[in-house]
Amino acid sequence: MIAREGWPLIMVAFLIGLMVCLLILIIPGIAQWMKLIMIPMVVPGFPLSVMYFFRDPEREIPLEAESIIIAPADGKIVEIVQEQESNFVDGKVWRISIFLSVLDVHVNRVPVSGTVRHLDYKSGTFKVAWHPDASAINEQSIIGIEHPSGKRVLFKQIAGTLARRIVNRLSKGDIVDAGKRFGLIRFGSRMDVIFSMDIHPQVEIGDRVRAGETILGVIPLDEHT
Repeated sequence: MIAREGWPLIMVAFLIGLMVCLLILIIPGIAQWMKLIMIPMVVPGFPLSVMYFFRDPEREIPLEAESIIIAPADGKIVEIVQEQESNFVDGKVWRISIFLSVLDVHVNRVPVSGTVRHLDYKSGTFKVAWHPDASAINEQSIIGIEHPSGKRVLFKQIAGTLARRIVNRLSKGDIVDAGKRFGLIRFGSRMDVIFSMDIHPQVEIGDRVRAGETILGVIPLDEHT
């Protein structure tokens, strides 16, 4: 499956491939045998590389999805820190940061079941997404979900050096299930997941995670209503 946001860029890549092939045909000095080798590589090569970036594989959502926080993005855990958060979770929190390279799947999935209570957008710089400062100063879309237990989880789509487009299809009041697709960030990025201190992180720095599958934290059973 291909993310719907990718199809316009795939068509552009296909047209670019055709234009490059025409240039190969008309440029003098290139041997005929070389042209016959280059053209079959160029025409599909451009759109296939874009299709690879926008791939959207199915995932097996954990059976206990109603009581867990799962990774919203594919990538590598680059930070697990304690900090203060005052906009939504309100208090001392854990922040887990996931770095997405250009080779990772970039379709984002909802990390926790509940109701969307908070949406914000912050313009900013485009520092490399693995840098610690990226969480604070880069362009980002910020989403807060309230779990049925009352626990609040905040997560951020953060643009990186190459990214210039964040897609978030969620709206305030939406009732969502963990693992549901909700958007993407183009060409290298970062996802932060923020939750209260009584939910212990289930991953470590350096771990590779998969959106919709890897468990980041378990909501305490005594918090359920």
